[in-house]
Amino acid sequence: MTVNAIDLELVRHQLVSIAEEMGTVLRKTSLSANIKERRDYSCAVYTGEGQTVAMGDHMPVHLGAMPMSVRHVLEAFQLKRGDVAIVNDPFRGGTHLPDITAVAPVFLKGSRTPSFYVANRAHHADVGGMSPGSMPMAREIYQEGIRIPPILLVRGGKVDRDLLRLILANVRTPVEREGDILAQWMAIRRGEERLRELEKKLGLARLTTLIDALLAYSERMMRAALRRLPEGCYRFEDCLDNDGLTSEPRIIRVAITIRNGTATVDFTGTGRQAAGPVNANFAIAVAATVYVFRCLIREDVPFTEGLIRPIQLIAPEGTLVNAVEPSAMAAGNVETSQRITDTILGALAQAAPDLIPAASSGTMNNLSFGGWDAARGRAFAYYETIAGGMGANPRGGGLSATHTHMTNSWNTPVEAFEHLYPLRVRGYRIRRGSGGAGLHRGGDGITRELEFLTEADVTLLSDRRERGPYGLAGGVAGAPGRNTLNDRPIPAKTNLPVKPGDVLRIDTPGGGGWGVGE
Repeated sequence: MTVNAIDLELVRHQLVSIAEEMGTVLRKTSLSANIKERRDYSCAVYTGEGQTVAMGDHMPVHLGAMPMSVRHVLEAFQLKRGDVAIVNDPFRGGTHLPDITAVAPVFLKGSRTPSFYVANRAHHADVGGMSPGSMPMAREIYQEGIRIPPILLVRGGKVDRDLLRLILANVRTPVEREGDILAQWMAIRRGEERLRELEKKLGLARLTTLIDALLAYSERMMRAALRRLPEGCYRFEDCLDNDGLTSEPRIIRVAITIRNGTATVDFTGTGRQAAGPVNANFAIAVAATVYVFRCLIREDVPFTEGLIRPIQLIAPEGTLVNAVEPSAMAAGNVETSQRITDTILGALAQAAPDLIPAASSGTMNNLSFGGWDAARGRAFAYYETIAGGMGANPRGGGLSATHTHMTNSWNTPVEAFEHLYPLRVRGYRIRRGSGGAGLHRGGDGITRELEFLTEADVTLLSDRRERGPYGLAGGVAGAPGRNTLNDRPIPAKTNLPVKPGDVLRIDTPGGGGWGVGE
């Protein structure tokens, strides 16, 4: 069949709209603030072979890693009509335990095997473990929460209530968890429905032809972007401040070889996996790599499996970027993913100095807490990421107070936050002057102050507290972040109890500056 540009663009947007609508259903039917308000979820559409064909405008760290979860599900099961599998195991394509992925087949009329798969990944505010929010200062995966291998939650359209009870018995907020898991199922059903409508409109043969063309188009666009770069090997290294349990910086090294429209991204030389929870798995390394290389393409290219075909990724097992069992993983998804991104960008800045920005805040400033809310008569658990400054670039300054790179979440509005949890927001403002100076100034970070109205258990997983985000082309680094409790400094990665009246303040890093200032 012939394919023209108009039909290709139309089907591309139809597929993306399905992923976006899945996200809307997930958000509107969920219970937790983390999904409903912060939008910490992602949805995507896959071919019958598990290749990504469409993603919502959601979380890059989810979307780049989720295909591996889909493939592990397909290896574990021959999914039938009405089945939904779930998985959160970081060693089977997951990112960290709070991120639960749901995967389902889409059978079109008359088909004996799935023509598509739909999937979503949502961050659950608590999945058990040693600390509320399930982002603990752990030494091994078993301390971080319930670990779910690929398993069938829904069989033939019927929920396995025994399995659901097992999961809910291991979390602090079971009503909220049940609501969010069932919301993921409802989003799956909407995706199935819309794909059947699209097939009815276009026909399976035509739809398959267009999808194959989308995959090939994405691949061509990536190869063209790589050919615009000068061939050679570009090296860079950056580090996390520490792993939370020891004081040593955790080094990430990369060598990127550009040759004939391909790229080899080699993390050989990166430090060994850590004792603390900053370990990333291979799926996270893939997600960060694909994200950065996608950003090299100026055009609005379809985000499909074709983008990664020209890229080879080497991440030695047992290192910080490809940790093995039973390492702790909570911060690998949120902190190490950001540093992998910074490291790849630093290398590519040597090849394309006119395209690459200075480092952004480089941390998600993860805050989780929980306890007993006597006024509402219930347990509570909460998780949020806090934005920072964006790095400046060759064309202008960085944005202030924004999520960057591997995160794309919103914040919980103050009114909703104070309505749901026993805390008061004492301050929430831009941290003026925290962006790095230069010809173009880095964006400023955020100052967030929370007063606790009850006892709680608090965990912070943050970074860029020892060294600010780097500047480029002579620009100055952004200001490092800072955490305090009642005006006393506390570590970047820590777990601590708080009592009523305690005030936690988090100052997030500013972005690096670009160019020598006048």
